[in-house]
Amino acid sequence: MPPEEADDETRVLRAIAEPRRRAILRLVADGELTAGQIADAFDVSRPAVSQHLTVLKEAGVIAERREGTRRMYRARPQGLAALRSLLAEFPERGASGDPDARTTASTEKTGVTDGA
Repeated sequence: MPPEEADDETRVLRAIAEPRRRAILRLVADGELTAGQIADAFDVSRPAVSQHLTVLKEAGVIAERREGTRRMYRARPQGLAALRSLLAEFPERGASGDPDARTTASTEKTGVTDGA
């Protein structure tokens, strides 16, 4: 499915699938930063950071505004609403109410434990 035809959930999931984009989202979660401030936090080129910002903006999880020649970015909590809605569909516990039910079932099936 071409990105422009993806639903909101899919666009957000694709945008935050890349670790650097999640890091950018965390940076702007508490306030507005310039593109330069964001780029300074990473060891990649400014054009690469700009591309990440574009993907996040197109997914609707960050907002951009211009202040003179600077571009300011901030998180858009409402942009993550589709993702929150999707995650809310999944129970926090296994069907039995036991928070470890899935882990236990997985261990029994595979013979692999998390701590081993």
